[in-house]
Amino acid sequence: MNRPTLLLLDEPSLGLSPILVKEIFTIIRRVNQEHGMSILLVEQNAKIALETAHYGYVLEIGRVVMNDTCERLMSSPDIQEFYLGAKEAGARGERRWKKKKTWR
Repeated sequence: MNRPTLLLLDEPSLGLSPILVKEIFTIIRRVNQEHGMSILLVEQNAKIALETAHYGYVLEIGRVVMNDTCERLMSSPDIQEFYLGAKEAGARGERRWKKKKTWR
């Protein structure tokens, strides 16, 4: 346990207030940068996970459907719509359940 090189985190934001989530992820980023520690983060809050991580995997029903740098994932129209809440057309946009994802 002396000087670990990997930190595993499973849903560190679960059940926390937005202020605490912000603080926790600030600490996670600092641990990564200052200590050079790799971090495996499992998180359903896609926005904060993609803002924090360098590389991401999108899982659906237990399988990887997308993986890339977080910068590229955040620019993906599917990720923006299905995980970040962005809409293409108007305030209400197209009905989500009618739109198909581009991955299979």
